[in-house]
Amino acid sequence: MTGPTDDGLVRCAWSDGSALYRDYHDREWGRPVRETTALFERISLEAFQSGLSWLVILRKRENFRRAFADFDVETVARYTDADVARLMTDAGIVRNRAKIEATIANARATIALGSTDLAELLWSFAPPARPRPAELSEIPAVTPESTAMARELKRRGFRFVGPTTAYALMQATGMVDDHLRSCWVPTVTV
Repeated sequence: MTGPTDDGLVRCAWSDGSALYRDYHDREWGRPVRETTALFERISLEAFQSGLSWLVILRKRENFRRAFADFDVETVARYTDADVARLMTDAGIVRNRAKIEATIANARATIALGSTDLAELLWSFAPPARPRPAELSEIPAVTPESTAMARELKRRGFRFVGPTTAYALMQATGMVDDHLRSCWVPTVTV
């Protein structure tokens, strides 16, 4: 936790040091997301972030959107080996073959859900509301719910969605509220 910033607002400490982090924290992180394209984007970006700084992903986000057709599930599901080869030469994104192929596989797995809505599936793992943490050290990296979500997503053919990535997805999409108690961002009820 840090003190007030130049605009007088107290934020979660992880958002310090970058305007991109700050904007993401203030406008997006922890806000409920239920639309398929937006959820697919978050799943994809969380997978690309694995092992990297989230700031790297935020800096490349527009390039990811361009490279993956604004995360249109139907379009990405039709990507071929030629698209993988093209993406491997795109310096604007993280050029990791396994993560690129996982994004395509995850689009196909999303389509394979059929009548099951992606939001319905993901949100079924949202834990009960709990008080906001007082300190960053109180925030878990993995929970029983994120472990169950990861297991079910893998069962359904999703890749790069381990328990830690699943928990980060829960945080990013408002399934859990891990803003600190002192943070100015209002609590959102879902």
